[in-house]
Amino acid sequence: MGVRKLKPMTPGQRHKIANEYSTVTESSPEKSLLATKTRSGGRNNTGKMTMRYLGGGHKKKYRIIDFNREKAGIPATVKTIEYDPNRSALIALLFYKDGEKRYIIAPEGLKVEDVIVSGSGSAPEIGNALPLSEIPLGTIIHNIEFNPSAGASIARSAGAYAQLNAKEGKYVTIKMPSGETRMILGTCLATIGSVSNAEHMLTRSGKAGRSRWQGRRPRVRGVVMNPVDHPMGGGEGKSSGGHPRSRNGIPAKGYKTRSKKKYSNKYIVEKRKK
Repeated sequence: MGVRKLKPMTPGQRHKIANEYSTVTESSPEKSLLATKTRSGGRNNTGKMTMRYLGGGHKKKYRIIDFNREKAGIPATVKTIEYDPNRSALIALLFYKDGEKRYIIAPEGLKVEDVIVSGSGSAPEIGNALPLSEIPLGTIIHNIEFNPSAGASIARSAGAYAQLNAKEGKYVTIKMPSGETRMILGTCLATIGSVSNAEHMLTRSGKAGRSRWQGRRPRVRGVVMNPVDHPMGGGEGKSSGGHPRSRNGIPAKGYKTRSKKKYSNKYIVEKRKK
């Protein structure tokens, strides 16, 4: 799937670069796998705004995604490849042999009528989910679990992937999308292949209105605020604002916030590159 650049018929189309969605095969979702999705607009239970820059946007229904892949040994046929407004990746609708329907994150290269399976003993082919201990070294994977049976939480966005580098005892070593190398239990599940829609990062909205459609309101820089609103606010004219920091005073640009005593430090073989 590629991207397309629009002709500048309007000011908003002049810089717009959009996905062509050539691999999407269905425009309407499976109704049995939809859930309501409420939005707060950044307000709490008393109506007070507690998060800025949120609000508006198009109404969405949530697509219930199977991140656990616990239907081991039951083959499933890919019925459709669909767009999901809640995530950057495409999703695939599976029809299992026992009659159940489920959505999964669609890997790159997965096509309609492909048959995939999950669980121990599955072949290391695109779309199949199997324990990390059974995946060959050097394999590109995504949808990786941190803890067994907890559901996938690593490498789920468009174009993301990790690589299986080594196996030692009950742990395997994985190179994460961030560049960090860390150990994960070999009993955790992962899906073969990389996530679809890798061209998502090449798209450009073209106009501010598209952000409003997605529920994002204009964001204000700290240096243009008053001192009461931000640590970098105030001053005469265009002041630099002092050292870069957040609204709460936490320094930005290089300040480390990870605890030196964090329990998972022992599982990190190599930290991510700066």
